[in-house]
Amino acid sequence: MENKRDHKLKHVLGIYEKLMNGYTVKKGEEAARYGVSEKTIQRYIEAIRMYLADESEMAGVINSVEYDRSAGGYRLEHLDRLKLTNSEILAVCKILLDSRAFIKPEMENILQKLVDCCVPEINQKIVVDMIRNEEFHYIEPRHQKPFLDTMWKLAQAVHECRYIEIKYHRLKGQALVERRLMPVAIMFSEYYFYLTAFIDDKETRQHFDDIRDSYPTIYRIDRIKELDVLEERYRIPYKDRFEEGEFRKRVQFMFGGKLQKVKFKYSGMSVEAVLDRLPTAKIVHEENGVYTITAEVFGKGIEMWLRSQGDSIEILEVRNG
Repeated sequence: MENKRDHKLKHVLGIYEKLMNGYTVKKGEEAARYGVSEKTIQRYIEAIRMYLADESEMAGVINSVEYDRSAGGYRLEHLDRLKLTNSEILAVCKILLDSRAFIKPEMENILQKLVDCCVPEINQKIVVDMIRNEEFHYIEPRHQKPFLDTMWKLAQAVHECRYIEIKYHRLKGQALVERRLMPVAIMFSEYYFYLTAFIDDKETRQHFDDIRDSYPTIYRIDRIKELDVLEERYRIPYKDRFEEGEFRKRVQFMFGGKLQKVKFKYSGMSVEAVLDRLPTAKIVHEENGVYTITAEVFGKGIEMWLRSQGDSIEILEVRNG
């Protein structure tokens, strides 16, 4: 013989099943069906809401019971996906591993947190198994230096428009150089994170009429030996603000320098790869599989890339932008 608790459970499960099957639940109809008050049905609906909220943490999907005025009842609404799908988190982990941007302990920590926080528990083992071998054989960058705390301090300086002073180890030679900078962006490319900044040096900047005539310098964050974030703030008018997205499209191998316009012919296997490598590139002419291409680029990194393409590229023109 069923007791009161069993009756309540059957009622709640019955309403839950209707909601999951896409039906609209009306309090009056359900009250009559189960022989209880509408207030009791409301309590059942609230219990289902609480269960769905708890379940969303495990399943990674938010389902909510919402009142539909036009239908005069409650229905189940799929709001959004809280967690990444298996394919999404696998792609992110693979990109991270291929970036080789972090020392091994940092990489392992980030991957573990991504899987724990972004993948439903039932699917975590699958994702872990898919990246285990690559994680085991991960090769960390040769500098072997943790830099995440430094990067965060730089990010705060960029956000708050604060001057910084750094001691920086150049790529060539052993001497440290000191710089007072206006940091404007943090970027990633080819295994390393970089700080993009304008030099705040009167002797250097006296040659420029205004900030738009200047060009940013680039510093590998792992090579910053000392960092001091100053209280003093700088101000760049909104119309002259540094746009890292536009800069990123025009810089190769993070070699800074003046804006240039290049024109070349390409006769290789995949013009698509060239257009992906140079986001500002435009095909201005094509004949018999030979493409004439123009692009805007910052610095001398473009020369390195053009030379690396061998006979498939013929440089036609390089001039300051």
